[in-house]
Amino acid sequence: MTGRVVVVGSANVDLVVDVPRQPGGGETVLGGDLRRSPGGKGANQAVAAALAGGAETTFLGAFGADDGAEFLLASLNKAGVRTDLVSRVDSATGTAFIMVSPDGENSIVVAPGANSRLSLGEAQLERIAAADVVLAQLEIPLEAVAAAAAARRSGARMVLNAAPSRPLPELDLDVLIVNEHEAADLAGVSAAPEELARILRQRAPSVVITLGAAGCVVAEREIVQLPGFPVSPVDTTGAGDTFCGVLAAALAEGRPLREAAERAGAAAALAVTRPGAQSAVPTVAEVIEFAAGGKAR
Repeated sequence: MTGRVVVVGSANVDLVVDVPRQPGGGETVLGGDLRRSPGGKGANQAVAAALAGGAETTFLGAFGADDGAEFLLASLNKAGVRTDLVSRVDSATGTAFIMVSPDGENSIVVAPGANSRLSLGEAQLERIAAADVVLAQLEIPLEAVAAAAAARRSGARMVLNAAPSRPLPELDLDVLIVNEHEAADLAGVSAAPEELARILRQRAPSVVITLGAAGCVVAEREIVQLPGFPVSPVDTTGAGDTFCGVLAAALAEGRPLREAAERAGAAAALAVTRPGAQSAVPTVAEVIEFAAGGKAR
């Protein structure tokens, strides 16, 4: 069974440069050649849901009237994502500036551009109402996130990846996904992941805290930590987004949250072995083989 996922989120042109190390304050570091690639948390997650998760996926986002928009739409369409309901606004398409160090870690600055002007009209809300899972992030206006949550049908699940970290009002959520830093910010305390998950269950019935190479914590009635998949990282830029997209697709397929998180973890581990964000997203077949004990290719 293939589920239906609607991703409400951001799309950015990623400008990426490899650096020998992340610079300190006031410091200039010489890097490698500049690379231009499709990105943005929402678009990355939509590609992951479609390509690595196998879901029928719609992306709802805002683009400018520039070549960056066409560049991003081409990548989404290539992955099989529906883009018939995206918005065009009088603003530059979003852009992200990314520095990647030799250990695969990255630093990112985002110029939101058109993403900050995303709003949902009647046609977009109708598409959301037909979805099994609605997935959103925080690179778009909170009003759009709240509208998406309110528009979902009975029985559908609202998944929020609360990234980047920012103050968050009460929202009608089913699953909250955060990394350790975002979890601590949202909980207002520094604590072990299991304790943070316990606190954040006041925000949503189910919570997933990603731990990078260490795996993730899944909190529902019980709190469990799932181990990570050992790989040699090349670039961690799109790993979290791959995790979110595949988890949403697995939930839309009817899988339990723990099983969805295990599959998402396998997909994210494969993604860090490749450069880029959307270009690093594996296929469904690759994820299934790797999760079953295969090796990253």
